[in-house]
Amino acid sequence: MYSRDHLLLSVAVGAGAAWLLDLPVPWWVAVAIAAVVGVGIDVDHFLVARLTTGEWAAVRRALANPRAVFVDQGALFEPGEIWPIQRLCSHVALAGPLVGGAWLVDAGLGLLLAAVLYAHLLSDLLWDVARLDVYRERHAAYAGEGRD
Repeated sequence: MYSRDHLLLSVAVGAGAAWLLDLPVPWWVAVAIAAVVGVGIDVDHFLVARLTTGEWAAVRRALANPRAVFVDQGALFEPGEIWPIQRLCSHVALAGPLVGGAWLVDAGLGLLLAAVLYAHLLSDLLWDVARLDVYRERHAAYAGEGRD
């Protein structure tokens, strides 16, 4: 899912959480936290691409074209740099410590982050399921090059 979509989803979840939960911050701060966390967790894509390829090429592409980070994320990653399962697993690995750390600060903040990150993960998962045919084609092309 694209950052702009995650931003809208995170703002909606943050607004709902601010209305439902007893948070130690004003509602607008809760919405801002939700927006930053809901979009910011995608920074892990660059780390996964680095681990996969051994290079920082995706970061260089993002720095060369910052606009692409929000409107053309397909231009940032080459085929094979990051696979959906890697992205989802890295999100899960980060979500636990983020939610746990926030929970230690305040239970309401922990719930806010849990709701935002759950919505992010679920939307990514549904996005990936809807695009299975695209991933199958990419995998077939990638495997055809002898890199399975």
